[in-house]
Amino acid sequence: MIADRAGPMSFREALATQWDLALPSRRLLEACVAQGADMLRPMLQKGAEEQLKHYLSAWDDVHDVLDVLTEAAPDARFTPAEFSSLMRALQPRLYSIASSPRVHPGEAHLLVLAVTYPSRGRTRYGVASTYINDRWPQGTTAPVYVQEAQKHFAMPADPSAPMIMIGPGTGLAPFRGFLEERDASGGTGQNWLFFGDQRAATDFLYRDELAALMRDGVLTRLDTAFSRDQTEKIYVQHRMRERARDFYGWLEEGAEVFICGDKSRMAADVQREIARIVETEGGRTAEQAAEYVAAMKKARRLKLDVY
Repeated sequence: MIADRAGPMSFREALATQWDLALPSRRLLEACVAQGADMLRPMLQKGAEEQLKHYLSAWDDVHDVLDVLTEAAPDARFTPAEFSSLMRALQPRLYSIASSPRVHPGEAHLLVLAVTYPSRGRTRYGVASTYINDRWPQGTTAPVYVQEAQKHFAMPADPSAPMIMIGPGTGLAPFRGFLEERDASGGTGQNWLFFGDQRAATDFLYRDELAALMRDGVLTRLDTAFSRDQTEKIYVQHRMRERARDFYGWLEEGAEVFICGDKSRMAADVQREIARIVETEGGRTAEQAAEYVAAMKKARRLKLDVY
């Protein structure tokens, strides 16, 4: 038995439920170097931060705890207590609630796709996403908590204000809740959704619900971008460009713009496209367009929930 933050438990249980096996700690790397893992030594030196970051987080070549122990430090030996002190605690996973409490009282709906990807000859599995989708024993509970709503990503205070929602993939989650809330509360503002994923046949999340919202007039406009359904990849920012004149018209009418999803590429691409639309459709210089977008952020008319 070992003592962990959740109390005494077996070493096996700690591996399964308490420790982050995907992201090795610096303490573990240093302990391995102390036992002769010389290949790790250069990336722990001052000035090698980028090399270490790449070793731990490169999407196509990520190294987890098992990789470190089998490839870089196969001769390292630790007692259970020593190993425990070298591990990172498993951190909570945060998911946007995909439902309106007005429509589903006492419930919180989540949009969770199981994360799996190959790396270094093994298939890696997302901890929470695969547990929720594939491994959660029926009839059992799991530790969850509700984090206070992000005020910077709240729906418009004015129920008549137009909303433009841009949410590829699971970034659609909060917008399902937004649309349910607008429908249930009788909000009169127009609602425009940009949604994208890989293939319409398999990845069109909430397809029937969105179609019903369109028929009922709750969802004013819906533009989709399925990147793998044609030879040339098409993303949500391309649909925005195709609808640039109308998009700019909505901005000038006071629309609040929401972006949810991938932080590293999608969110940056979408913001650049907004600035381009303001520049071309508004007859502004690039500097003026940048000021326009900055003013939207300051006025909380451009809101991001990215990860």
